[in-house]
Parts: sequence; C-alpha cells; structure tokens
Amino acid sequence: MNFSRKIFLVILFSLRPLFGQTISSVDAPKIILENIEFTVTYSGEFDTTDSYKLECNGTTFLPNNMGPDQIKFQNLFVPKSGKTSFNLLRNDIAIDQLNRHSIKPWISVLPPIIAIFLAFLTRSIVPALFIAIWFGAWATNGLTGPGLFSGLLQSFHVYVLNTIVDRDHAIITLFTFMLGGMVGIIYRNGGMHGIIHHLVKWANTPKKGQISIWLFGIVIFFDDYSNTLIVGNTSRMLCDKLGISRQKLAYLVDSTSAPIATIAVITTWIGFQVGIIADAIEGLTGLDESAYLLFLHSIPYSFYPFLAIFLVGLVVTTGRDIGPMVAVEKIARQGLNVLPEMKMETDGNDGDLKVKENIPLRAVNAILPILVLVGSMLYFIFSSGEGDSLKEILGSADTFAALMHSTLLSALTAAALSVGQRILSLNETFEAWYSGLKFMVMGMLVLILAWALADLSRDLQTADFIITTLGDTIPMNILPAVVFLVAAVTAFGSGSSWGVMAILMPLVIPLCWAVMEGQGGVNPENIHILYSTIACVLTGAVWADHCSPISDTTILTSMASGCELMDHVRTQMPYALIAGGVSLLVGTIPAGLGLPWWLLLAIGATLLVILIRTLGTLVDN
Repeated sequence: MNFSRKIFLVILFSLRPLFGQTISSVDAPKIILENIEFTVTYSGEFDTTDSYKLECNGTTFLPNNMGPDQIKFQNLFVPKSGKTSFNLLRNDIAIDQLNRHSIKPWISVLPPIIAIFLAFLTRSIVPALFIAIWFGAWATNGLTGPGLFSGLLQSFHVYVLNTIVDRDHAIITLFTFMLGGMVGIIYRNGGMHGIIHHLVKWANTPKKGQISIWLFGIVIFFDDYSNTLIVGNTSRMLCDKLGISRQKLAYLVDSTSAPIATIAVITTWIGFQVGIIADAIEGLTGLDESAYLLFLHSIPYSFYPFLAIFLVGLVVTTGRDIGPMVAVEKIARQGLNVLPEMKMETDGNDGDLKVKENIPLRAVNAILPILVLVGSMLYFIFSSGEGDSLKEILGSADTFAALMHSTLLSALTAAALSVGQRILSLNETFEAWYSGLKFMVMGMLVLILAWALADLSRDLQTADFIITTLGDTIPMNILPAVVFLVAAVTAFGSGSSWGVMAILMPLVIPLCWAVMEGQGGVNPENIHILYSTIACVLTGAVWADHCSPISDTTILTSMASGCELMDHVRTQMPYALIAGGVSLLVGTIPAGLGLPWWLLLAIGATLLVILIRTLGTLVDN
C-alpha cells in the first residue's frame, strides 16, 4: 500500500459516520494460524442494502451472515505466515482495516509442551508456567523481536490479571482460602487430632487407613474441589500417624475426586456438563433426546472414572503399589515420610499448622464444621436452583455461590466452637485461620498461572488446530477413541478439564453426528457412538487432568495433601496410565465396535486385578 493510499484510508476512516455506518467492535482471533479456518465478526450499524466484503492478500471473502447490527465472515484462512491485513469494503470502498499476525499452526501447542517439559526438567512449576505463558504471549505477537518484550509484559498484565479478575476463578480462590482457614482452626483447636484418635481405633494399620481415605473420597462425591480439599486436609495427620506417604495420599485423593464427580448424577459438574452438551446439539436435525438424557446415556461408556476408582480400591486392599510409589511408601513406613515443615506437632511457630498444647482433643470440633460445610453446600445448591426436575434444579443452581456460603459458615462454626469452649482466644483463632490460609498460597499461585496458560491456549486456538488436523474422515467406529485421545492431549497441555470440555464438546458432537450420517445414517444400532463420544470428551479430559502437572485439580491435590507437586505427578502417573490404557483399549475401542459396555467394564476390572497382582510390589501393611 503506497503512502497516498494510506493517507486516503486515514481520512476515510475518520469520516465513517458520514457514510451512514459505524463499527463498534471487531471480534477476531488475536493470532491467525496458517491454513486454519477462523471467523471475523463486525458489530455496529450497517446498511443491509449495501455490498460488504473482506479483502486479504488479494483474496476476497463474502459475508456468511449479515444484519443491520452485525456482519460475520466465516471460513476465513491465511495461506502463509507473517503480518496480515484485512480490509472491510463497503461498495468497494475500504471502511476498516484489521491487522493480525499469522504463525505456523504447530506453534499453538508449544506453550503447554514448554510448561510440561520445564516442570519435569527443573521440578519447579512456577517458573515453568511463567516461561510458557511468556512464550505464548510472544506467539500472539507474531514471534517478532519487539513482541518478545511485549509478550513479557502481557504475560503479567493481561493473562495473569485477567485470570485473577475472572469471577469464577476469584470464587474458587476465595473458597480455597476460606477452606484452608477453616482447616487451620480445626488443626489448632485439636479437632483433627480428635478425629485421628477415633479413626486409629479402627484404621490402625496402613491398609485400613488407605481404605478409609478411599471410602471417604467416594462419600464426598458432589464436588471435586470440595473432595480434594476436605479429604486431603483431613487425612494428612492419619497418614503421618500410620506411615502412609503424602504421595500416596495425593494419589488416593486425586483419583476419587474428579472421577466420581464426572459420573455422579448429583454434583456441581452436572449443570456444566449438561449445559455444554445442550449448546452442542443445537441445530442437529433428527436428534430427539435431551441433553440430560444424552449425559445419562453417556455414563455407562465413561470407562476411565469407573476403572480409576476401582484401581484405587485394588491398590489399597491388596497393599500392592507400582512404579515410584513403592519406594516412597517403604520410606514412609520407616517414619521418614513427613516433610519437616508439614509435621503436625504440638506448639511451635504460629506460622505452621500446629495444635495448641494442653487442650482437650475433641473430634466434634472438626466433625461439626465439616458437616456444616457439606450440609450447607448441598442446601445452597438445591435451594438456589429452580425447576420441577432434578436436571432443571441442578442446571440452574448457583454452585459457586454455594461454595462461598458453605466455606464461610464452616469457618465461622470452627471459630465459634474454638472460642465458645475457650480452647482458643479470638486472636489465636484468627492466627490459626491465617496459618491455614498461608498454607494454600503457593498452590493458589500455581493454579492462577495454570488458568492463565489455559486462557492463552484458547487465544492460540490449540484445540482448533488439533481438531482440524484430524479432519472429518475418521471411521465411525474409532471416532470415540480418537476423541478420547484428543481430549486427553488437549487437557494435558492446557491443564483444564472443564476448559477442554467446553472447547471440544461443540466441535465433537456435530462432527460425530456428521460422521454417523455419512456412514450408514443415524439409527439405534449406532447411536452408542454418540453416547461414547460424549463420554470420551468428559473422561478423556479427566484422565489427562490426572497426568498433567499444570492441572488445577493436580495442583489442589498436592496442596491439600502436603505433597510436592512434581512428586505427586511422578508417583501417580503409572496408575493413571494403566487405568487410562485399559479404559481405551478394553473399553472405548471395543465399545465403538458394538460390544456391550457392561461386559467391557467387567473385562477391564478383571484385567486391572491381573495387572496389579502381576506388576505390583507388596508394601508392608
């Protein structure tokens, strides 16, 4: 574009209102992936009698959808990398210019790969995450020289800031801090020691202790965050007492939180899951099942959650472990398990989680706040929802508000019990609450960075690249298995199972429907492909969530269990891979070929028994 044309466009853009149209906003990707289709939407005031088109590098695109307040251009693509300009033309006169950078599509998967590689290499997750975010922000600036510095600044003041001010993220942060504060109080007032004294009467061996934690995790089924933080925090002292490693506790907690939450029909997940299914099935002609029924029908094909929970039961009842867990468990049996800063000793520095000296150790001082937490959460979930059916109530419930309300009430209950019995003074109660809060700070820092990386993955269109690479020529019978792997890879890289579900479900369900229609038509004989595909989006994300060091649940689990993050990832990985491999090879693939799900679940469980008996090493119980 020559200098005179630039001057002309500047003058023309300044006079746009005189031409009877105004552009108020432009919705376009921050970065363009080479040869990956995308959409640009202009919002404002438009004259529908005029002719509009978008020009880019000599290629002209006509609008796919046009109205008086919006013009949408779909299926756009850029064939080469570099700086790209899009000119919106009205009656062949340029009225707006949009500048973007185009990069190679494989670059979009590098930030999560960098985070994971550096996390394993350095065993330090915070620097790994920040470097990955920096690289991703640099990529959104076209990997230019000036963009390197701009990316550094945007890493902090755009991506980290945005994830902090996000309302849902802020609620989870406050919920976690308040729950940590409540735990700090019930540690200091002796309530947790009281529970341990009662549990040890039955759970007086490492095997019984692990069984009790496994069952505890299944009972707290309604929310994965609540499960992780409640079971992890309340079981640390029992593990220390019985010589169970913190790594083993983290595995038990992690494998009974998200797996149980994703298949239970009364959880904080169900509204989200049914909601994204409902959005994905809009416009599918010939589908007469509701989103809720589709979710229920998908549960039998959710092989990984069922087998992961069953594998935990096998491990704790047989006393056999595999991989790095064997060594840490043997060390724990010798009393060398607990990190010095995590020991729950009496007295000591107020900055640690300590129990006050010379006080009665009453289990009720911990049990009652936990019951208030669980009971009030269920109450607020159901009371905030509206409708005549369970689906309608849970779908409309304000689950995040329920988390906030329940943790506040539980913390106040713990404080009232402590002060009312004169076990702690008001100042000591506040110090105990603050100690519990501080225990959560490092984990929350990692969680915030993981959220920022997930947001960055969306800006880089990582999921779009993966889906586009696969294409739409996948054989129908193996489509669920492919979707499982795609969800797993995406969740492993982004660290967000919910984020992956929300991104992939609207892409995968229409893809599945199109594949079924094109390969024999949709009929009762192949409708299980749709059920299995939906299940594979949900469970594939959960499986990778368990393996990824940047997953929010992995981070929360290590934080609540008092286990170093990379130690948790390293020791849990073999179990997750075994359960995931059996789920895929024995469950999902044969189910796509038409074998009954109940038979495959039975075969998968039997295979897990054989594998644990064969590969597992017996640790002293």
